[in-house]
Amino acid sequence: MRDHHVYDLGDFTLQGGLTLRDAKLAYQTYGTLNAGRDNAIVYPTWYSGRHWENEWLIGPGMALDPDKYFIIVPNMFGNGLSSSPSNTPPPWDRARFPNVTMYDNVRAQHRLVTEHFGIERLPLVTGWSMGAGQTYQWAVAYPDMVERIAPFCGSTVTSEHNKVFLDSVRAALTADDAWQGGWYETQPTKGLRAAARVYAGWGFSQAFYWHQTYRQLGFSSLEDFAVGFWEGFFLDDRDANNLLTMLWTWHNADVGKTPGFEGDTERALRSITANAMVLPAEKDLYFPPEDEEWACAFIPHAELRVIPGVWGHFAGGGANPTDTAFIDNALKDLLTR
Repeated sequence: MRDHHVYDLGDFTLQGGLTLRDAKLAYQTYGTLNAGRDNAIVYPTWYSGRHWENEWLIGPGMALDPDKYFIIVPNMFGNGLSSSPSNTPPPWDRARFPNVTMYDNVRAQHRLVTEHFGIERLPLVTGWSMGAGQTYQWAVAYPDMVERIAPFCGSTVTSEHNKVFLDSVRAALTADDAWQGGWYETQPTKGLRAAARVYAGWGFSQAFYWHQTYRQLGFSSLEDFAVGFWEGFFLDDRDANNLLTMLWTWHNADVGKTPGFEGDTERALRSITANAMVLPAEKDLYFPPEDEEWACAFIPHAELRVIPGVWGHFAGGGANPTDTAFIDNALKDLLTR
């Protein structure tokens, strides 16, 4: 369901000091908000993801059941639906689009939830990858509002190893001659394809490739998978400037940068009052379980539950039913607490 709603934020001053004028937050909802306004779940999107690409975890009989909950899926700034380089008018269009933080995204979502829907409490915030980062950010920025969090395959702070990966994606995108400093008239497709090849070595684990698990997705060979899945993913209506905007958000993610914590990540984590179910994937190369084990040591009410298997980061992407069931069951467990 690609239809969506747009919440007008007006002139939205970002954490970095610039103002995003006439800012827009695109979102979709699933289910009905009850009379008590206490059945809402926030489920943010991920790097380059759009709301319909979250729908694999929503459905009757699942934890995120629209017959029971009102599920709000806000689109990140920079994903092409909310305010982004590709849809913002001059002078802040394309390469001039300002830097956006995780906190900026969540603060905009908080306005949608409180001002537009009149919601004061959230039974759950959950999300995959950068959606997990926004989940942690919700718990730090609005502890009195968030009852439970379930970040899966994401982190509270971007590690240096993860930044090495992100720098390589940026380098691939901008090496294309068509890039033109971000002022291109047509997409730098060579750069997008190169970025896809970088991603191919990180999104799934070494064991995934060793066992040729990509054949379960219908691909007949390694090259078939690299082109059909990864290059196809990056060429699916994804704009290079948009990708770089979200990449900057990811690169600079750290809940310690939330106002009031002065960069102290550990103190920010200790402030979380929500009941937390933290779900890293066993072989995730971006966000390994050790990183989230570190974070859970500071969160007062946290359980670490590792998603087993070889799918790496995409254990959280709805790519296979086994991992989807693991995540869904963990959410069901958390929602009973």
